[in-house]
Amino acid sequence: MFIFITAGLLLLTAIVLLVLRFTSPDFRYAWLIAAGGGLLAWISVFIWQTGIPAIVQFPLWQPEALFRQSPLFVVDGIAWTFALSLTTLCLAVIVTAVARPNFPYSLSWIGILILTALGVLAVTADNPLTLVLLWAAIDLGELVAQLRLVEGPKMSERVVIAFGSRATGILILLWANMVSASNGFEMDFLSAPPQAGLYLILAAGLRLGVLPLHLPYASESSIRRGFGTGLRMVSAGSSLVLLARIPSGSVESPLTPFLTIFVSFAALYAGWMWLRSPDELSGRPYWVLGFGSLAVSAALRANPIGATAWSSALILSGGALFLASAQNKWVSRALYFGAWGISALPFSLTATGWVNERQSLWFAIPLLLLAQAMLVAGFIRQNQRASRATFEDQPIWAKNVYPIGIAFLLMTIFILGFFGWDGTLKLGNWLAALIASLLTFGLLWLTPRLRLLNPVRAHWVRPSTSSWLDLSYRSLWDLYRALGRISNTFSNVIEGESGVMWTLLFLALFITIFIQRTP
Repeated sequence: MFIFITAGLLLLTAIVLLVLRFTSPDFRYAWLIAAGGGLLAWISVFIWQTGIPAIVQFPLWQPEALFRQSPLFVVDGIAWTFALSLTTLCLAVIVTAVARPNFPYSLSWIGILILTALGVLAVTADNPLTLVLLWAAIDLGELVAQLRLVEGPKMSERVVIAFGSRATGILILLWANMVSASNGFEMDFLSAPPQAGLYLILAAGLRLGVLPLHLPYASESSIRRGFGTGLRMVSAGSSLVLLARIPSGSVESPLTPFLTIFVSFAALYAGWMWLRSPDELSGRPYWVLGFGSLAVSAALRANPIGATAWSSALILSGGALFLASAQNKWVSRALYFGAWGISALPFSLTATGWVNERQSLWFAIPLLLLAQAMLVAGFIRQNQRASRATFEDQPIWAKNVYPIGIAFLLMTIFILGFFGWDGTLKLGNWLAALIASLLTFGLLWLTPRLRLLNPVRAHWVRPSTSSWLDLSYRSLWDLYRALGRISNTFSNVIEGESGVMWTLLFLALFITIFIQRTP
């Protein structure tokens, strides 16, 4: 029941803030309420440890012939790790909001609290029905939030494309459930049949926000950095938890080596684009794609603990970097701890990332190691940039509170490396981690010496410049719209005032053809 206590605290805080927004718009302590609710929810996740493992099963819905499953939640080490990562990010988004120009802005806090509550429930879901319902709720919340933030039909269209991509992931998960049912299985994630494994991986991959690669946000950097970061990370975390739930035997397929190669090149592409990104917000989609690919590769190698580690590193280390908006030398130094968290060195959060249960997939490891090195080198390079805002216009209390939000994320990286789940206190594959670290230092040494490794940014290039991958998506969408226009034109011709004439003409044409074929 601790699951619902955590989610309830987040939702109750959001409801209180929403009521205050309408009844007392000038209420001065809204931020304290939001931060207090986030802190209580974060603390409540640690109480889960007293009852691990635990299962919460809802009664079957009626009619039972139609609903053969009911919502099912499980609390184990994997669920705890994801839930702690999401609640920490939520708390950090709210605490660091004091350093942003739009402070106070309670609407973004309400949004991140609701999304985190849904995310906590999603990472504890243990069957497709439960996860589909929560994915749909998260997607609808994200759709509403994005449509409120963007302006213009083109930006709204990109929001709808992203929603369609995520909806496709939901449909694939439902298809996996149907495949299991057709083989006599009532699928839950602990006993997925072999035929369903690749479907689950595909469903998680489509929900990483790759289509389109750059989601539109409001032009305000404060919204992109705060609420936008929470939106990206909650969506990614609730999707990647599916990888950690896939039994090792359900991904054994002749297609697994080919899928591994594809994922490796996706990780390389993301690492390269992240390394050369002009700033961290522009490169955030590549960060999600890169670590998502590492998590998928771990799942394909029958390493669910490694998939959990890469996913948590995506949320925690990435969240710390993306939320660091104000110049502070202590924060900049502390962020190097985030680089240690994604290094896969012994006793780090990602120490289990390179454990390889399937030696037959060894050929992909060099490509993935290079991708990880690019991601770590890009993290360090972004941390060293000098373009962050200053605290000159901030009150003294904001200067002291802002670093605490970043500290929560970095502290959680340390906690997960030494406490609480199956990935703690692990040496891992130290040789692979050492190779990745040497590659990282090599990239950092070459970056100022090779123009190819530096971001190319002219005065006319926007931070969200579309890549060739995003342009290909846009081309496909333009082709779809062109076909739609042709279809509409044909419908207007047939259904307009001249429709009867065209009908008679086609009828006469068909009669002529048939008469010619008559002997």
